[in-house]
Amino acid sequence: MSLENYIIYISYLNKKLNGFFEKQYPYICCKKGCAKCCKNGEYPFSALEFDFLMIGFSRLPSGLQDEILSKIRHLKEEKQKQNKETFIYECPFLLEDECCVYDFRGIICRSFGLIAINEHGNSKIPFCAFEGLNYANVLDVNTKIISSEKYKKLGDVPQPLAFNVSYDFLTSETIANNFKLDFGEKKPLIDWFK
Repeated sequence: MSLENYIIYISYLNKKLNGFFEKQYPYICCKKGCAKCCKNGEYPFSALEFDFLMIGFSRLPSGLQDEILSKIRHLKEEKQKQNKETFIYECPFLLEDECCVYDFRGIICRSFGLIAINEHGNSKIPFCAFEGLNYANVLDVNTKIISSEKYKKLGDVPQPLAFNVSYDFLTSETIANNFKLDFGEKKPLIDWFK
């Protein structure tokens, strides 16, 4: 039942996120093949998200599955060598700058790119803004905040906004209760693989 409810939640979330991205169109550079966000993360996944991801994985050709599992083994070895609390890596499901399990991707993958409200109520600008992508046209790189001057120069466009789309909120107990979900344990994507 939880996986069925998760599919309902993902459908709801996609509609919400698409609306947010549309409202922020003057600032969004996301497009197929960009993949900056897929090359620089830790990718938190709940047990429920991982189960859903594995449905997509199981539908891939066996040669592609082997390639992904090989990338995962390499990443796990590299993580062990580095022995750091945070390990940043390229998503093993990224092949030729495209997600091979796109329809089954995680919540963090769906929501990244917007200005998010973090757990302290502060705005968190996506890192791609500092690489000339989302919100770069209104970012003051020196102060690391959105510049009202730059925004005003754009003319008649919607204001850059922060949304409550942090991973912690989108997988919170409140969301779980509303959609009758059990997200389960949360950990970095590659840690789900044994």
